Amino acid sequence: MQRLMDQQKITARERKAQPSPPYPRIRRGARKTQIVVVGGGAGGLELVRKLGDKFGRRNHDIILVDQNLSHIWKPLLHEVAAGSLDANLDEVGYRSHCARWGYRFFQGSLESIDRKKRTIRLAPVVDDKGKEVIGAHTIRYDMLVLALGSVSNDFGVPGVKEHCLYLDSRKQADRFRTRLLNHCLRVSRAMLSDPKADERVKVAIVGGGATGVELAAELYNAAAGLKHYGLEVFDESRLDVTLLEAGQRILPALPERLSNSARGELQALGVKVREGVQVIKATDNALVTADGEEIEADLMVWAAGVKGADFLATLGLEVTPRNQIVVKPTLQSVTDQDIFALGDCCAFVPEDGGPQIPPRAQAAHQMADTVFNNICRRERGRKLETFTYHDNGSLISLSRFTTLGNLMGNLVGGAMAVEGRMARFIYTSLYRMHLIGIHGWFKGLGLMVIGRVNRIVRPRLKLH
Repeated sequence: MQRLMDQQKITARERKAQPSPPYPRIRRGARKTQIVVVGGGAGGLELVRKLGDKFGRRNHDIILVDQNLSHIWKPLLHEVAAGSLDANLDEVGYRSHCARWGYRFFQGSLESIDRKKRTIRLAPVVDDKGKEVIGAHTIRYDMLVLALGSVSNDFGVPGVKEHCLYLDSRKQADRFRTRLLNHCLRVSRAMLSDPKADERVKVAIVGGGATGVELAAELYNAAAGLKHYGLEVFDESRLDVTLLEAGQRILPALPERLSNSARGELQALGVKVREGVQVIKATDNALVTADGEEIEADLMVWAAGVKGADFLATLGLEVTPRNQIVVKPTLQSVTDQDIFALGDCCAFVPEDGGPQIPPRAQAAHQMADTVFNNICRRERGRKLETFTYHDNGSLISLSRFTTLGNLMGNLVGGAMAVEGRMARFIYTSLYRMHLIGIHGWFKGLGLMVIGRVNRIVRPRLKLH
């Protein structure tokens, strides 16, 4: 008997000395419901905030997975790229956010899904030297939400991946800003050496949608301020921006009158707007058009459309040719009812046969609400609700110069056009609503006040 008691003590000590598993063991009969959200973009981050606030950690384990450590609102990336916005002031750190809202965060990239075992596998995390920081591991789920956003669609055009820059992430926006500033410094130094030199920074942007148009205008806003930050002989006149659109007009989602207005504003700034021009090849320093013309540029940005990331087609779920996950009206994957998808990575077609929901931030926010409600309904054993998209219109910001767009698309057929200060106020309100969505009213309002103060006391441009 004494030997048995001694053996039990040794076994208990050994168990206590063993390292803890990545997730706490849950006793039989007391296993927590594990909800895993992959992707901390606008929709994913808002969803985990609501889930954490609703369920807490008592009976649920809410987990957010993202390959980055922080979040920044994707519609602001063109400002980060131009240096007009300091992402360090506007980013949201996932680890501090999860501590506030009762969920857990794991850094990693989704590698595969085992639907039979209901687990996901995350790829190893490596540092800037290629050394493994976190090994590959699996996470179980009871419900899985994929909110992975989108990436730029190069349509297989040769040379684009090798020679063009994208604006899909903060890292890419930072890379563009660094290269832009280097070219501006080169031109400034050349003109100091020879005042008669006709040196310019040439930027070519492919894609006349919101990203391309907003970036083109923001570049002129940033260039006008560089002379105050050490580049005394550099201003917007040294900037040569060409905007290429394969379609018949830029901003095709807006009414033609607003598209024409945006074109006029850009041309007044100095942007060369070229519509009906198709790029068929990219080289080291030029874009080649279908007519054989070569458009030389120091920086080439590809913003001609989006698609789901290529690996989404390998997860065993039904996807579209653009790698978007096909979902039911409840936003569940048509392949697996335990997997939801929202935002740009999902393909939702209304039951009435209307067009597929466009990849917009407002769609991701609305989908996050529906997925949250459906998770709550599943927990109560109730019928899930169907997603209904409410088109609130589209707004385009041409930096400090003007803002234009249309409002309440569902109500008035997109005919209610707005421009100028009213449009600018509504445009900034969208970001404020995003802050409230991910932080709640109290902290969201506080961050708005801090943001106003920062615009007064901080430098206008980020130059590092």
